[in-house]
Amino acid sequence: MDVVLALMFVICGLILWSLARGVRKKGFTWKRGGSLFLSFFLLIGSGFFLVDRSELLSGIGTSGTTEQIPVELVKVIDGDTIKIIYQGQEKNVRYLLIDTPETNHPRLGKQPFGEEAKKRNTELIENGKLTIEFDVGERVDKYGRLLAYIYVDGASVQEKLLEEGLARVAYVYPPNTRYLDPFEKAQKKAKKKEAGIWSLENYARDDGFHAESTEAEEETSLNEDCQIKGNIGSSGKIYHTPDSPWYEQTKPEVIFCTEEEAVEAGFRAPK
Repeated sequence: MDVVLALMFVICGLILWSLARGVRKKGFTWKRGGSLFLSFFLLIGSGFFLVDRSELLSGIGTSGTTEQIPVELVKVIDGDTIKIIYQGQEKNVRYLLIDTPETNHPRLGKQPFGEEAKKRNTELIENGKLTIEFDVGERVDKYGRLLAYIYVDGASVQEKLLEEGLARVAYVYPPNTRYLDPFEKAQKKAKKKEAGIWSLENYARDDGFHAESTEAEEETSLNEDCQIKGNIGSSGKIYHTPDSPWYEQTKPEVIFCTEEEAVEAGFRAPK
């Protein structure tokens, strides 16, 4: 498609040049003037389509640069998203290559370490000169958010969140992968130290954060600590500890964590 447009651009240019020569040699007529005018606008129109139209409409290009652009912070939204003033407009910025737990998601709600990630992000962002850097690929996602690397006084905020176990490497979409290697190294350090999100087994995975895994583990742990069986029969309410000779064959109506709980609920030890 781009080749066809480029060819049209060249042809229109040649027609324009030819008509201009004709006007100079043979004199001006309304017919020649109209043809010249039409060719000029065809040339301009072709040029418009040759340029990335999203750049013209939004002022945001897609060419690669390692330039760190100074911006003004409006507010921190969560651990991996902020709102800034960019080119005179308020824009949300989604951090490239990382993902932090949610703080107020309509479906997922509040996830473990979501508030910690937001708080740490705020501390970092508000502690120096804020700059952003674009990668070589798309600069805007489908939600209209800028995609960028974030720096404070030249230090990477993404890398710091990864090192402290408050983010995972995620959303890796080439060619926006300039700092993937150092980010993965930072994540590896956090994993080794079992810092933050990595302190919860099976919580941070390749497809996101799974709070239900930690809840299930907590419930299992609680059940392991609560092993006193309460049974209600013809002899009344009796509780059996694991030391009771009838423990294994007892089918519990209720489980207690301590003998005190069982007594308070009206159960007694077997005679």
